[in-house]
Amino acid sequence: MKTTKINIETFVSSAGKKVWDCWTKPEHITQWNFASDDWRCPSAQNDLSVGGKYSARMEAKDGSFGFDFEATYDEVIDQKKIAYTMSDGRQAITTFESTAGVTKIHTVFDAESENPIDMQRDGWQAILNNFKKYVEGY
Repeated sequence: MKTTKINIETFVSSAGKKVWDCWTKPEHITQWNFASDDWRCPSAQNDLSVGGKYSARMEAKDGSFGFDFEATYDEVIDQKKIAYTMSDGRQAITTFESTAGVTKIHTVFDAESENPIDMQRDGWQAILNNFKKYVEGY
């Protein structure tokens, strides 16, 4: 069965090191890792190494729904690339390209089969947009 790949990207007005730290450090992840203001990320753990585990709790602020997002790192290149396999076997690759104080972040991830492609892309893009907003205001 062929897996559908979904692409998202943004350009962050910030240098690579700051972007990398905000993307990878749990104290920052909890500040941006949600798609809308009625959600939150109350906790995150990140062992940023090949074979290391990433986990983040994502939940509605009203407590009506929540889930744990978990993955294992396949490749980590400092300030350049992160590849991981999610707990359901899907994969994602995020690259970071910094030039003149602007960082392009591009993620390609395997779609899941329960939700429409547009919904998945829009949800992941909303989280990425929230990341951009957080970094540029930090």
